[in-house]
Amino acid sequence: MHQLPSSRFLVLTCLLSSCILMGIPTSTVLAEGPSLLKGELPQDSRLEPLQDLNGYFPMEVPASRSAWARRAENVRRRVLVSQGIWPMPTRTPLAAVVHGRQDHGGYSIEKVSFEAMPGFFITGSLYRPTDNRPGKRPGILCPHGHWSNGRFYDNGEESAKGQIAEGAEKFLQSARSPLQARCIHLARMGCVVFHYDMIGYADSTQISFEIAHRFATQRPGMNSATEWGLFSPQAESHLQSVMGLQTWSSIRAVDFLLTLKDVDPDRLAVTGASGGGTQTFMLAAVDPRLKVAMPAVMVSTAMQGGCTCENATCLRIGAGNVDFAALFAPRPLGLTAADDWTREMETKGFPELLGLYQLVGREEDVMLAANVQFQHNYNLVSRVAMYGWMNKHLGLGYDEVPAETEIKFQDAKSLTVWNDDHPRPAGGDKFEKGLLEYWHNDTQQQLDDLVPRGRKSLARYRDVVGAAIDTVVGAGLPRPAAIEYQQLDKVDKGDYLQIGGVLNIDTYGGQLPVLFLYPKEWNQQTVIWLSEQGKGGLLDDQGSPREGIQALLARGTTVMGVDLLFQGEFLADGKPIKRTRRVANTRQAAAYSFGYNPTLAAHRIHDILSVISYVRNHETNPEKVSLVALDATAPLAIAARAQARDAVDQLAVQTSGFRFGTVDDIHSPLFLPGGAKYHDLPGMLAVAAPGPTWIEGEGSELDPLVAAAYRAAGNRDAILAIALPAKNRLHSLTNWLLEDYPFVRSPAE
Repeated sequence: MHQLPSSRFLVLTCLLSSCILMGIPTSTVLAEGPSLLKGELPQDSRLEPLQDLNGYFPMEVPASRSAWARRAENVRRRVLVSQGIWPMPTRTPLAAVVHGRQDHGGYSIEKVSFEAMPGFFITGSLYRPTDNRPGKRPGILCPHGHWSNGRFYDNGEESAKGQIAEGAEKFLQSARSPLQARCIHLARMGCVVFHYDMIGYADSTQISFEIAHRFATQRPGMNSATEWGLFSPQAESHLQSVMGLQTWSSIRAVDFLLTLKDVDPDRLAVTGASGGGTQTFMLAAVDPRLKVAMPAVMVSTAMQGGCTCENATCLRIGAGNVDFAALFAPRPLGLTAADDWTREMETKGFPELLGLYQLVGREEDVMLAANVQFQHNYNLVSRVAMYGWMNKHLGLGYDEVPAETEIKFQDAKSLTVWNDDHPRPAGGDKFEKGLLEYWHNDTQQQLDDLVPRGRKSLARYRDVVGAAIDTVVGAGLPRPAAIEYQQLDKVDKGDYLQIGGVLNIDTYGGQLPVLFLYPKEWNQQTVIWLSEQGKGGLLDDQGSPREGIQALLARGTTVMGVDLLFQGEFLADGKPIKRTRRVANTRQAAAYSFGYNPTLAAHRIHDILSVISYVRNHETNPEKVSLVALDATAPLAIAARAQARDAVDQLAVQTSGFRFGTVDDIHSPLFLPGGAKYHDLPGMLAVAAPGPTWIEGEGSELDPLVAAAYRAAGNRDAILAIALPAKNRLHSLTNWLLEDYPFVRSPAE
């Protein structure tokens, strides 16, 4: 190792700093590492209360069409991934049954059931016009929302009279069921209307109302690594949710409409209110076959959806309902507001939607009917606005929209799909487990079909799995300009300098205490050494570098440690965190917390990525940057490498066979929604191929997927799976880290 020139030495003594040390006193080195913040907690925004569904979710109008295209792609992928439909489930035969036709003069009602997945039935009422008008008809989906008994909703005569008295309705029977009134009038206007059940409502009882909409407590009997139910840690790690099932059911409802010979495939629409409004904008966001959408009394910058069926992990991190509605642009989008959480839409939310539609040259194709004189509703006043919107954009041909007339109210007995000839299918816990097992197996088969066999297939694997991991993790490498280093401490240790400070990350308002052990004769290599102890994991009880780290320093390698979120100086009492925080919601559904906030595991991955970005882009320009994690931080390091790719030259991990799919507590520090779905840790390793990797704890043979990915990338030998006695581990690791071999990059594809 040659002696560095003095000018170079002066730069390198401030390795990984952005400022010159100026008279900052040194601190006492403790067994757990230097206390850089003098007992104060980091100034990190993530220590503030968690975001919840009642927060503020504004939309920012993009600066250009190209900026919107990029934003829309990312938000739409977030919707698809969070709903568990990236990739889309297999479209199995619908096996639709339409029966029990009733002719009511001007329209008919039929009973419908079909299978969204094998054995999982979607049920509803099909309204058709009975006039002899030639040609195909527009098709409209009508999800009902959270009205009591859903499709069977009966407001009662006394309440209906009150609605009439306040001007919300005109006719008694329509006021008893504004849901039926909507469907009937659209049919009278010439549309084929499918009014379908939410899961747990009316005829859809295979998953109960209490589970789908009132889930409150985790069920031990539905929580294992081999079989699981909804809302369990395993379901969340595979991104399986009631909301996802409803979104898929809506997609299959579009499929059903398109099987009807009298439906025009070029004139499809969807409209629903409240929870049905959520179904409306979620379907509209992901299904390009729809031409018109009108979510009622749901889209706002305020409350995002109170029911378990309106929440999914990963969904609203960095996005909200206005963003999701915006994904329908430039297609015609109508909305309504009322005296509820949507009351401020005229000034918060709709101006941004209008700005977006102006940006794409279609400002006439977005509309808000703000009827804030009424409480939460889809009443006649709002329906009239919807009828006009559908007439205009579905080409119904009316110069003046026909006024609603009285309907003949249908009770549950006359509307139910199930009878002796069409028996109700079985449900319960066994069915629920079986449904999620089918969903999981179908996804895994699709992903297995993507296992790389060459350069093109590796690129395809990254397009699907890599993109999904991007969303699951929720952050890539921050821009170097977003990270600022502040040095707080420097101690001369003879052969090396011990330098401490904080990284301030503007991207997410983070502040990370960091420690650098910097040899005075630097070999241009830096190792980021992760530990459950944070930066304190670099030092023993006497404050000296631990075994392995000593060896690296002796050979001129800089070693860096960091306190990830809720490690080290983030802990006021010094006790490691065992269960993570959750929002102040008594129901134990992960989405209430982690649909709006990253999990602790995700936050720590973000921290690792921030450190990688800073080290990689530092002015000293290290020739090699390595990432080491030999404890429970290993899965986080693997996930970070899947994001960082070539920014990490080498990865060394000891996994102990860990998989995200085995985490059995939604508040475990290692809980990562979606972490298991995309081939778990092997999938993350495959995405990063052919990055040089040393891996222990998996046996002596590589996972077949990982081996296949490295062969496809053209460098099978860049990854080394070892099985060694613990006493030999550090020796093997340090030798591997310091080995001077060429790094083989993936050929241009």
